[in-house]
Formats: sequence, structure tokens, C-alpha cells
Amino acid sequence: MYQVSEDREQDDGLAPATATVVRLPSQSTDRYSPRKRVYLSIRLKFSIAITLASAWMLMSLLLAQPWADSLTIHIGPALAWTIITGIALIPGFMNAFLLVSLALDKRPAHTRLDQYPGLTILVAAYNEEATIVGTIESIARQHYPGPLEVIVVNDGSRDSTAALVQQELPKYPWLKLLDLKKNAGKANALNVALDSVSYKLVATVDADSWLFHDALTNIVERYFQDPKTTRAVAGAVMVRNSRASWMTRAQEWDYFQGISAIKRVQSLYQGTMVAQGAFSVYDTATLKKIGGWPDCVGEDIVLSWSILKQGYRIGHCEDALLFTNAPTTLKQFASQRKRWSRGMIEAFKKHPGILLNPSLSTTFVYWNLFFPFLDLIFTLVFVPGVVLALFGYFWIVGPITLVLIPMAMAMNYFMYRIGCKMFRENGLKVRFNPSGFFIYTLFYSLIMQPVSLMGYVAELLNLRKTWGTK
Repeated sequence: MYQVSEDREQDDGLAPATATVVRLPSQSTDRYSPRKRVYLSIRLKFSIAITLASAWMLMSLLLAQPWADSLTIHIGPALAWTIITGIALIPGFMNAFLLVSLALDKRPAHTRLDQYPGLTILVAAYNEEATIVGTIESIARQHYPGPLEVIVVNDGSRDSTAALVQQELPKYPWLKLLDLKKNAGKANALNVALDSVSYKLVATVDADSWLFHDALTNIVERYFQDPKTTRAVAGAVMVRNSRASWMTRAQEWDYFQGISAIKRVQSLYQGTMVAQGAFSVYDTATLKKIGGWPDCVGEDIVLSWSILKQGYRIGHCEDALLFTNAPTTLKQFASQRKRWSRGMIEAFKKHPGILLNPSLSTTFVYWNLFFPFLDLIFTLVFVPGVVLALFGYFWIVGPITLVLIPMAMAMNYFMYRIGCKMFRENGLKVRFNPSGFFIYTLFYSLIMQPVSLMGYVAELLNLRKTWGTK
């Protein structure tokens, strides 16, 4: 057996965390085993995905001509093609690109580290007495092989959160409590704790979440295996309370398939757009250089774009699993998704220059520019068009929309297979949830896209900000 050790190269003066990588022999059969594959460069994969997606869009454009002619009679050519573009052409292009990219994505095997770096975990907690002890216990069960420090920041809770954490301190020598007397928001809590961080890597974990086994080890290994410009890695967030309501049943599929697949594709092209606050790992020096977490409703996306704007990369670790509590009611869900959409507009307002970054990841920044338009068309045109189609008027929702059905089916199949494979490798099984899938495929967008549109408008108009649920 042979070993080849190498230090992760540093490319600037930020002194990011370093660790020694040990590559195991090829005959090993565990999860660290390298597999021989035909190598396709990232840019070649990107070119293939763009070419095939463009071909799909061209075919859709040709098929849409009769639809456009019919719609032009009622509303004119300009508005007709605007609607067709928003309903079919852009969504079809995006879905085709994602589908091809997922087919080309081959996640690298983990690389074991000879020595694991010190890791500080920040847990911002506000009125989390029902979950905070369980979150701490999930961290304790990780058995992270390097030095560990966990700082729980009680953000002025009005319940017994602080007292419960205080009771846990004697059990875990790595656990610390910062007890803030006044609630000032998650960003402030994390920034206060950032001043007390001891190690060069820092992770954030939500206070109502559960880290699955080896999540910390996996995400740190991915951090060091990713390109040297990586300064953050997003974990994989799944729904913990999926049986709580019909709303959480639907969200289970969104997290398992939609969100996870998009992060995989963004990571493939060297730039995950959001290192979500629920579970991500960051380079401490980079966090301090950009000023920590901004005081806004979308602090994680604005922080992530600050990192990307500096020319760094954000990765994604699909098997660093964290299970979190999703909103259980329609009102809570709407509040969360409005906050997420406001966060995207905040990111554009604070970092417009990111559009000029010369990188593949900038592609997804431009995609975000289309989302308000797509959500507007869906809400104000497509939904009424469905209603008209039920009465026999196919002016808006016409036969061309049927072209999207096989694409959607293929997308769901690919995302499901990928998610199942990752679950099996982690000893998990996808639970039977047909009602949630039914809601997710048929009705989820009818809720999510209109409330997202409300979030965009609220931020553009600078309306009062409320944090609501996470």
C-alpha cells in the first residue's frame, strides 16, 4: 500500500485552514475509493449542457410558432412572445441544462485527511428550548476527528434556551455559551460569536436541526478536496419534520430533489450560489475580511455573494446531511419563501458587480435575474391560463406546454435517482410519501411562485422587513 501526501495550496494572504491529504490505494472498497472514469473538463461539460439546452429551446421555438400565431390574434405579437418565453422557452432551456448537467455530474470520492483541522460551530438560538439540546447531542455524536469548539449564542430568548444550554456545559468540554440579553437578530448573534472563534474553519448549524452521522467529517473533507479557491462549502439540508403536515410532506421533496439538485449543478460549475445558514462551513479569515454576516433578511445569500464577488468559490457536499424543521403551515412557508426571495434582491442591490465576475458560476447569477420575470408570468398569466383551459380556451396554456411534461418527468426521475443513491450510501432509505409528491408536483409552484413574487416586490419597494420563520 502506498500513500501520497500533499498540502492544500494557498493562493492569497488570507491563510485559509490547511490539512494534509492522504490518498488511499485504488483497491480500497470503502467510500473513499477513487473510481476510474472518462475525464471531461468542467468547461466541456458546461459546453455540452449549453449546446443541448439551446437545441431544446430551438425546437421549442419552432413548435411554438402556431401557438404564437393564435395568441397574437388576441394580444398582439410582442405580448404573445413575452408570455411564451416566460411559460415555455426559458423554463425549458433551464430544465434541459439542469438535466444534462446532472447526467454529466460525477461526484468525486472523499479523500481522508491525515490530520483534521480545528472546527468551530456557531449555533444562533432564539426561543429554541424544544430543540437546542437535541442539536447539541447531534453534534456530540459526530465524533469529529479534529479539535472541536461549539459556541451557542442565545439571542435574547424569552424561554429557557440559555438555561438548558447551561445544563449541558459540564457534559461537553468543547461547548460554550454566549448569552445575549437582547434579541438583535441572527446576523448579529453570529458576528458576536465570530469574534470568539478559535479555529480557521467555522461552521453554522441551525438550533432546531440534527446533524446526521459523519456530516462534519464529510463537509471538511470536501472543503479540502475542492479547488484551492474554495472558501465555503454548503451542506445538504433535508426536512426533519416531514410528517408534521401536508406542507412539510411537500417540502420534503423540494429539499430532497429540487434544492439538492440545483446545488449539485452549481457546484459542478465551480460556484454554489448560497452557503445556507442552516449548515455550511466557511474559512474564518474570509468571513472576517468581508465583515461577517450582513444585517438583512437574507444574510446567508448576501454573505455568499460577498465571497463569490471576491473571486472565491463555494462548494457543496451532498453527503454532509443535516435534517431541519421546515415550516409546518402555509403562513409560515409563505413567510420563509418571501424572505428568501427578498434576500436574492438584497444580494443584487448590495453586489451588482458580481454580474461582471468572469466565471462559470456567474451564469447562475444571471439566471436569478430571470426569476422575478418567470414568477410574474406564472402568477399573472399561466395560472389564469390554466383556468381558461379548463373551460376550453387554450389561448395561453396550449399544446406546446405539453412539451415540458417529458422534460419535467425526466428531471424528477434523475433527481430522485441521485437522491436515493446518496441516501443508500449513507445508510438511509427514502420514506414512502406519495401525498407529498402529489402536492409537490401539481400544487407547490402555485404557492411558492406567487409568494416569491410578493417578496421581490416588497424588497424593491423597501417595505418593512420581518424575519418570520427561517
